[in-house]
Amino acid sequence: MTAPENEIFDSPTPWVADHIRAYLETGGVQGHLYQGWPTLLLTTRGRRSGKLRRTALIYGRDQDRHLLVASNAGAAQPPAWYLNLTAHPQVTVQLGADTFVAQARTATPQEKPPLWARMTAVFPLYDTYQATSERDIPVVVLDTVSP
Repeated sequence: MTAPENEIFDSPTPWVADHIRAYLETGGVQGHLYQGWPTLLLTTRGRRSGKLRRTALIYGRDQDRHLLVASNAGAAQPPAWYLNLTAHPQVTVQLGADTFVAQARTATPQEKPPLWARMTAVFPLYDTYQATSERDIPVVVLDTVSP
C-alpha cells in the first residue's frame, strides 16, 4: 500500500521531529523560537520520491520575503530540503500558526551578499559553516504566492 499523495513525512532526525511536533501542536507558540532563533516549518516535495517532506529551519526576513540558508552545517552536500526545492520550487511554509504557499529560489550571486549578511546576523554560525565548506552555501528566497 502506498502513502496518500498529500501525506507529509517529517524529518527522520529525532530532535527535528520533536521540534516539528511541538511547533504543530501549539501553532508555533512552542518551537517558533528554537534556542532563541526564529524558525519556520518548510514542506517540500521529494525530488525522487515525490513525497511531501517537512523540516524546521532558521529563517530571516528581507521585507516581505523569507530567507533560508542551505548550510547543512557546512557539509560537502547541501541539505535534502534544498535539493528538493530546486526540483520542485513551490513549497509550503508554516510560520507560527499561519501557513502559506511560497515559490523558492536560490539568491543570485549579485543579490546574495546583503541577504547573507542578514542571515548571519540571525545565526552567526553560518559564517563558520561557509569558512569550513568547499561549496558556496546558498541563500534561499521564499516569495509568498498569492492565493
